[in-house]
Amino acid sequence: MRTRTVTLTEQVTRQLRADIESGAYPVGSRLPTGRQLAEQYGVSAAVIREVTEHLRSQGFVESRQGVGCTVRSRTGASGFQLPREPELDAGELADLYDLRIDLEGAAAALAAVRRTDDDVAALAALLQRLQDRLYDPQPAADLDAAFHIGIAAATHNPYYRQLLQYLNLQLHQAVATARANTLRQPGLAETVHAEHEAIVAAIRRGDAGAARAAAVAHLQNAARRLGLALRARVDTAMASAASPAPLS
Repeated sequence: MRTRTVTLTEQVTRQLRADIESGAYPVGSRLPTGRQLAEQYGVSAAVIREVTEHLRSQGFVESRQGVGCTVRSRTGASGFQLPREPELDAGELADLYDLRIDLEGAAAALAAVRRTDDDVAALAALLQRLQDRLYDPQPAADLDAAFHIGIAAATHNPYYRQLLQYLNLQLHQAVATARANTLRQPGLAETVHAEHEAIVAAIRRGDAGAARAAAVAHLQNAARRLGLALRARVDTAMASAASPAPLS
């Protein structure tokens, strides 16, 4: 059997989930603020954000902007969930990147069509913060995840944002590993940043095709940087051109 270290996120998730299941936080009540929980458990705000997102994805809480987290149920939902990241082998991780490529490619294309000036400004600000911390592995990994979620938010479809936020949280360690590996190769951090810039540039122009292509290329490159062997894929444009015309 494989053994692994339980992360801080998992430890706090288990403790907070146990408190909800025991009724310490009744259904309908609000959880303490993120700052209060961080102080209570002696962890960072970033860890608490991951914890509450895990609890939300499991059906224990719901969150709303300006309201915080409200306890939704004392029992978790049994819907779709990914296995915990440390339990994934290389093949499974490659399959998850395969899924991300389609989802985030579509999200980038939608963002190019639906983005507002505020969305573009938010993405540009995230890129600037990422550039400022390009050689600081942990903040860079956190900002990298926030950047991808920011693209999903620009679709103005909350389900894209929620699903991609969940996927990015599940793959957080893989992103952090990729970032650490990137720093070992001179110039690679700038190459990765240029890939992000290409996505935002296409979204800013409103070019859905270019945004999709840039997002797909970035994630394919990210998978390769992790040493993952991706399966053969269908090129969307070629598939559409090869499809027979609909009968009139």
